[in-house]
Amino acid sequence: MSEVTDVLRRIIALLDGAGIPHMVAGSFASALYGTSRSTQDIDLVIDPAPRSLDDFVASLPESDYYVSKEAAQDALQRRALFNVVDMATGWKIDLIIRKARPFSLEEFRRRSPARLFDVDIFVASLEDTILTKLEWSAMSGSERQLRDVRGMLDVSGSSVDLEYVERWAAELGVLDLWRQVSLG
Repeated sequence: MSEVTDVLRRIIALLDGAGIPHMVAGSFASALYGTSRSTQDIDLVIDPAPRSLDDFVASLPESDYYVSKEAAQDALQRRALFNVVDMATGWKIDLIIRKARPFSLEEFRRRSPARLFDVDIFVASLEDTILTKLEWSAMSGSERQLRDVRGMLDVSGSSVDLEYVERWAAELGVLDLWRQVSLG
């Protein structure tokens, strides 16, 4: 079993055990729809209740994982992210608390089951992965995020719901970036 498969399988099992809905996002989601690139972190959007988040953090053995209970609670309050590091492998898991905004609610509702690295998971949709990559690029200036979008369009372009992407791109303030990537 590969290192990433083992890390992903264990963290998903712990999230499931705590009753926390989740979905793979970020580079792993974009690789599912487009071209893969090297990364050493896994982005998971989670939707925990306060108690289930406490249960999840408590289920992480200190000998196997680094996690800050305070950072997790702060992330839940701010609807931000916190990290878990798998000590044996060095893999970092970014646990992103689902935002309360309309797009994030819709994105999470549209997640679908998939199989990634021989692990059954939920994954963000193609369109929602494109939109979040555009948002990350707008916030960070990262060309890498735009390359991920181009890779998804090259591989899955004909299956993209363009009306959905354009509507949310306008709402999220990334319509110009979307047009630049999709037309260029």
